[in-house]
Amino acid sequence: MARPIVLSNGELHVGLNKYGVVHDLYYPYVGFENHSAGAGLRHKVGVLIDGTLSWTDDDSWSFDFSYPHTSLIGHTVAKNEALGIILEFDDLVDAEMSVFIRNIHIINQRDQKRDVKLFMYQAFAIGDSRSNTDTAQYLPDSDAILHYRGRRAFIIGGARVSDSTPFDQYSVGLFGDQEHEGSFRDAEDGELGGNNVEHGRVDSILRFSLTLEAHSSERIHYWLAAGLNTREALYIHKQIQEHGIHNRINATARWWHEWLQPGFDTAQQLPEHYREHFIESLMIIKSQLDKRGAVIASTDSTLLNYSKDGYAYCWPRDGANVVWPLIRLGYYQEPYAFFEFCRRALHPNGYLMHKYRADGALGSSWHPYVHGDIIAPPIQEDETALVVFVFIQFYLTTKNPALIKDFYASMIKPMADFMAEYIDETTGLPKPSYDLWEERFLINTHTTAVTYAALVAASEFASIAGDNTSAVKWRSAADDIQAAAHTHLFNEERQVFYRGLIVNDGTIVHDATIDTAAVFSAFMFGLFASDSHEVKASIQAVETHLQTDATAPGLPRYEDDNYRRANPSINGNWWYITTLWKAQYDLETNNEKAALSTIDWLQQFILSTGMMGEQIDPTNYQVISPVPLTWTHAEYVSTLLDLIGKDH
Repeated sequence: MARPIVLSNGELHVGLNKYGVVHDLYYPYVGFENHSAGAGLRHKVGVLIDGTLSWTDDDSWSFDFSYPHTSLIGHTVAKNEALGIILEFDDLVDAEMSVFIRNIHIINQRDQKRDVKLFMYQAFAIGDSRSNTDTAQYLPDSDAILHYRGRRAFIIGGARVSDSTPFDQYSVGLFGDQEHEGSFRDAEDGELGGNNVEHGRVDSILRFSLTLEAHSSERIHYWLAAGLNTREALYIHKQIQEHGIHNRINATARWWHEWLQPGFDTAQQLPEHYREHFIESLMIIKSQLDKRGAVIASTDSTLLNYSKDGYAYCWPRDGANVVWPLIRLGYYQEPYAFFEFCRRALHPNGYLMHKYRADGALGSSWHPYVHGDIIAPPIQEDETALVVFVFIQFYLTTKNPALIKDFYASMIKPMADFMAEYIDETTGLPKPSYDLWEERFLINTHTTAVTYAALVAASEFASIAGDNTSAVKWRSAADDIQAAAHTHLFNEERQVFYRGLIVNDGTIVHDATIDTAAVFSAFMFGLFASDSHEVKASIQAVETHLQTDATAPGLPRYEDDNYRRANPSINGNWWYITTLWKAQYDLETNNEKAALSTIDWLQQFILSTGMMGEQIDPTNYQVISPVPLTWTHAEYVSTLLDLIGKDH
């Protein structure tokens, strides 16, 4: 299930699902902890009118989602024709305080006066814990409901705008077992029981009562304040009570307009039909960045319903790909924070691990230290290499000498030394590690290309830093890798780059699968010249064997890609990222017509709020979660920057 609306301030992150309700709620890190992950934890919005109670997650509602304010303020229109009622939501996470705000406009479409009751239901597993230790209680002196566990507290409040009257009924209850389905059941007769406190798996519900004249409307303001303790959350709650939400909406809109200014300036150089999605992609990228530096792959927790884990982690490679277009646009704070995050995470041996939680702790992994007869760290070396490569582009763009002092000795030198020494004796290529797609342990072409480019860049940076010994060492290592690549990595029989190879008892065994990561990285990172026979032939092989639909330029990752593939008759699902790589290649080789055709084709798979996912099912054109995928949005922005010739 896609997240048509995401909202964030770098600390509190909220994802709304297709029913316009809270599906993910992260605090105090973007991506960690999710207090609403899992079935039964969806917040609910309900309307009781003319004796009928309807929750927005039933089939009688239709929805329209947008970001109409050129800021990360979502607008949702929910219509129920049978009830003759419209709910309009303007939703935001405050840019300066950790509070989720909903400005709810209830519209009566009928010709007669009607009594309406609006119910707001919320359930949490605080700290993403399934243990029964949460507490919820009514706070009469604050007109609020408190949910807390340990150092996490949430205060829920609201008011009728016309007279500032708070909710008129409430109840606190239990949920999640056969005896207690949830306190939302208490709303079925329109009256809430008023239970004041529960502990265990607890939820809560509020009621707002309204009388709407014919074809008239009323507004309800609802908010959820987050804090590391009750005092913090209550302070925010009281600020909202005293000053109202309109000034917070205006302040948040101003903050986003200021942050987006480099994007606005650049968007004017783009064809008009790309501008809106360009700005939306920048906002979505920013929504996935934790203020302490983690770049989260996706905050969409949908995959938790189908697999053991989700995408709410920071992969250093994904992070480097994401901050690259921000660097090109002139942003400084976000890339700097990301590189600080990587520096803190760096292994003593000079490499970065598979992935990390937003708090910097090591993320889950399925990669072992033992690979048959080989003992090696469970890494993807391209993650270390790409961080080095993009950091040096950051320095070359900003020319800030403080970056040398802050990062050269502590991060770049140990990483480059590791790459220069982590060389397979038989082939002269980087030793085996897991590939870009996290599936295969081998010497792979993609990692070779990124490592080569990183060592070339590190050599240049070492010269700038006055470390000529390292500059010579790293350039020599890069040259040796490039020479070995020209010897080992092109498949003369299939006329395409090998995915990679493995050395067994001195014998080299190649993987001949056509893989877009191998093809496009060899070109992108200069391992082979863009006009070389090897690159041209490999691009032709991709078009012949992977781009199998003449009417659609979408590309799978590689031949016979089974990941989330619904139909074995297709080569694999189309990926936004790999498809955009082809557009970038076409732009680089002056085939703008083909690039524009690809970008235009991809536009049909962008949701109304600008959201893009990871994959597209070629059999039914459905966008496959996670949605949004941060890296996809970064590649989209990068492609459009290539289109207008951003030369950084």
